[in-house]
Amino acid sequence: MSLHVIVGAGPVGTATAYRLAAAGERVRVVTRRGTGPDHPAVERVAADAADPDRLATLADGAVAVYNCANPAYHRWARDWPPLAAALLTAAGRTGAVLATVGNLYGYGPVDGPMTEATPPAAAGTKGRVRNRMWAEALAAHRAGQARVTEVRGSDYLGVGTTSLPMLLLPPVLAGRRVVLPVDFDAPHTWTYVDDVARTLVVAAAAERAWGRAWHVPSPPAVSVRELATRAAALAGAPAPRLVRLPYPGLWLAGLVNPFARELRETAYQFDRPYLMDSTSATEILGVEPTPLDRALAQTVAALRHVAPATGAGSGDPRRRH
Repeated sequence: MSLHVIVGAGPVGTATAYRLAAAGERVRVVTRRGTGPDHPAVERVAADAADPDRLATLADGAVAVYNCANPAYHRWARDWPPLAAALLTAAGRTGAVLATVGNLYGYGPVDGPMTEATPPAAAGTKGRVRNRMWAEALAAHRAGQARVTEVRGSDYLGVGTTSLPMLLLPPVLAGRRVVLPVDFDAPHTWTYVDDVARTLVVAAAAERAWGRAWHVPSPPAVSVRELATRAAALAGAPAPRLVRLPYPGLWLAGLVNPFARELRETAYQFDRPYLMDSTSATEILGVEPTPLDRALAQTVAALRHVAPATGAGSGDPRRRH
């Protein structure tokens, strides 16, 4: 039974903790308030993960440290650098593999499917932050100072995330109109949260996965409209009523809402096809994506379970990854 340290108890951190615990592993989840999944194999610790000395102490003896943290969307430039540095330092001191949950921001706008070889050409602040984090981790790996890997998904499908599907699906299932600043008919890759956790665990454990990034295996792309239509059919809800909010509306919303203001930088992700190629992780790591209809059915079932208690659909104005 090995020790695994997970920083962050959001949907991916929680799914990773449950997966490791179910495999008989010892899990320590680190968050500022000591939150995390309630499981006998999971130890929850309140700590500031940006403190490298404290984090190294907590990671002493661990085989892997999983970066599943999620700073507030509008604070990435401020919060990510010290946190990423502390994680890398702790991994280097303890010998634990650093497995990071990344995303596709670093590529910037791309014509065609993104692969792990797509150049990191992001011009926006958030993309540059992610690129700098990975470049520093990779440099440490190549220098023999740490062992690192990263898994990158597209927009998440799964309850508890702050992704576009979680803004879309609750009102669709309730038969309400949805107004969003997206092209509802552009094909888009969706990544299931459980697949992120599966890929993360495999990448941390497999030496062949270290020293590079991997795209989380995801099903073939479908449009927002098709995703909504499939969800409505599964739930027996009316056909979705989808209305596109013009970009000026997003710009105006950003005057009073910091989340909407930050979305201006990444609006390109939803005004054209947004496609991720994840064949490498399937072919080399052996991870297969959950079929979209199964992932969607599980998400719809979970939304039905939590909606009366939480008022699902109100939206949490933070980053979806």
